[in-house]
Amino acid sequence: MNNAILQPVFALAGWTGLVLLMIPLRRVGAARRRELRIDDFKYGESSAVPAHVSIPNRNYMNLLELPLLFYVACLMLFAAQTATAALVTTAWLYVALRIVHSLIHLSYNKVLHRFAVFVLSNVVLVLLWLQAGWALF
Repeated sequence: MNNAILQPVFALAGWTGLVLLMIPLRRVGAARRRELRIDDFKYGESSAVPAHVSIPNRNYMNLLELPLLFYVACLMLFAAQTATAALVTTAWLYVALRIVHSLIHLSYNKVLHRFAVFVLSNVVLVLLWLQAGWALF
């Protein structure tokens, strides 16, 4: 059971990698269509960068922020060999919600939908940490 806690870790890392791949694809495509200039990225993204180009970058940054706590919790559980079926299920739920959040952000991007999924994923992350604390102590 303890190795199972690594499966959602690899899944979220893989998803993060896919979102990362979108960034150069969107940027190169927009540059070819002359929607932006390379200098628009001189100091990071500027207001001259179209939303459909900047959103994958913002989503990628989002996947590197709070999910860090997810990775830490899962790796602690793995190292201590204390992952239970409930913890693995909670971890998978977190990954599913983060992917849904990304899909909303990268597609129709309705803020209220995205926000609701974001809040729910954070509630699940807190539950993961509470369960992990219980299992570890």
